[in-house]
Amino acid sequence: MGIRAIDLRRGIAVEYNNKLYVVHDFAKVSKGNWRSFMQVKLKDTQTGSIIEQRFRVDDNLEQAFLEQKAVEYLYSDGTTHHFMDMTDFEQLELSGDVVGDAVQYLKPNTQVQITMYQGKPFSVELPNTVELEVKDCPPSIKGATVSNVGKDAILETGLVINLPDFITKGTIVRVDTRTGEYLGRVNE
Repeated sequence: MGIRAIDLRRGIAVEYNNKLYVVHDFAKVSKGNWRSFMQVKLKDTQTGSIIEQRFRVDDNLEQAFLEQKAVEYLYSDGTTHHFMDMTDFEQLELSGDVVGDAVQYLKPNTQVQITMYQGKPFSVELPNTVELEVKDCPPSIKGATVSNVGKDAILETGLVINLPDFITKGTIVRVDTRTGEYLGRVNE
């Protein structure tokens, strides 16, 4: 199905030059008495690279329809990550290329969304926050409560983040998956 360039919005998937792209950014440009055009940044779903392209406002592009699938992360065997479809309990195997940096936030039983195009998965969408246990961190320094000093800690998935000094080993913390920042302790 076609979509006019003027109707493009962030997150819409389009086929362009026989590749699948997602609209990363867009702007309508009008210069004096020239014709208006759309300046669009497209993100290649295969490589992650971003290209800039100009379209006339009345150009038609082929819109791609993406399927979202709710899955649960099971385990990783090194190069392959195993997920279970929550509707029919079918197991899916995804390569490290598809999972990408999301693997740093994945622990068993984490609910995520897999985006698929023509039956093939191409990305994993994490929840906005995850709760992870601190596996290793340096001890707290006495009297360090006056300054806002942080320390690097290793979480259960291997992710290294900066935490406040009062956090100790074994504490469960909430982490923002979009920025990788510490949000707070989890009260049990």
